[in-house]
Amino acid sequence: MPFADELLGTDAAHTLTEVIRAAHAETDAAALSVASESLAPLPLRERADLLRDALLADVPGDYATLARVVRTAARSPEFTGWLIWPVTGAIAARAVADGSTAAFDDGMALLAELTGRLTAEFAIRTMLRADLGRALDHARTWTSSDDPAVRRLASESTRLYLPWAVRVPALARDTRCTIPILDALYRDSDEVVRRSVANHLNDISRDNPALVVETAERWLAQPADTTASVVRHALRTLVKRGDADALALLGFTAAALEVAGPVLDADSVPFGGTVRFTGSIRNAGAAVARVAIDYVVFHRKANGTQTTKTFKLAARELAPWEVFTIDRAHSFRPITTRRYHPGAHAIALQVNGARTEAAVFELLPDEHTAR
Repeated sequence: MPFADELLGTDAAHTLTEVIRAAHAETDAAALSVASESLAPLPLRERADLLRDALLADVPGDYATLARVVRTAARSPEFTGWLIWPVTGAIAARAVADGSTAAFDDGMALLAELTGRLTAEFAIRTMLRADLGRALDHARTWTSSDDPAVRRLASESTRLYLPWAVRVPALARDTRCTIPILDALYRDSDEVVRRSVANHLNDISRDNPALVVETAERWLAQPADTTASVVRHALRTLVKRGDADALALLGFTAAALEVAGPVLDADSVPFGGTVRFTGSIRNAGAAVARVAIDYVVFHRKANGTQTTKTFKLAARELAPWEVFTIDRAHSFRPITTRRYHPGAHAIALQVNGARTEAAVFELLPDEHTAR
């Protein structure tokens, strides 16, 4: 993924400054000029917030003034890309601060107009937090838009756990409130829209698994050719958790399976090294068995307790007496999203939601840190 300065860096900020100057003769865009030179130490979202606040300072007044400037700026072909993020943030902030229904409704419409230039999903969160019901009413109308970017906005902006975005507590209090949006879009003709729908439903599975399985079951009863793949992606977290209802819906039901392993290739693993494990699964029944195969790593935490992380291995159909062999290496190479702590770790297989006994090994200390 590109670094923050490649997405929303000085060049993009300078372009935004010039476009706003051209669109609003009453400003010299001084705040934007200063902010453009202050981005370097900031992560991406804080850059967007800094430029948002600068834009609001350079275009003072009511919501209508900002909306007029933005719509004028939109005539410029340069008014696109990541510089749109702070603009959408400013629109949402000013629309909510205005307090009127007219400003709120026009703000939602303007965000939808801009989302094809860069998604307005992050700014919609401000609108959802201000008036959930009214914002969702707009989002439901977007599901019938001719523009796939707007249809995606309906689903993506209302996700419970939208990455990079502020949380909307009201969405967690009523996890059913966005289901009508997903119902309208799960058979969408655009793959990007369908992927958003699947991710949205997967978000809900963290808080309301039963609702997710119920919804997926309804979709499978009225499917398009693409529905099965949408459902599989939406249920991925529940499958990793071994949720029996989700597994059954996907056809991974109880079967006469004989699972052997995991067997590790070593009792200890150097920091940054790999542990290899093997195992096998045999269908001991008389019918074909659908099998979801994962493995679970038990990571040691700093306080000595363990936390688990499930990794996908395979999904297979096994004929009677057919054997599926597992041979996999798991790396402990340092990564930015996980910190490894030396000590007891373990690996278990998870087959159709059922875990085997864990095989224990020792992760050795980092030699460089130990020195």
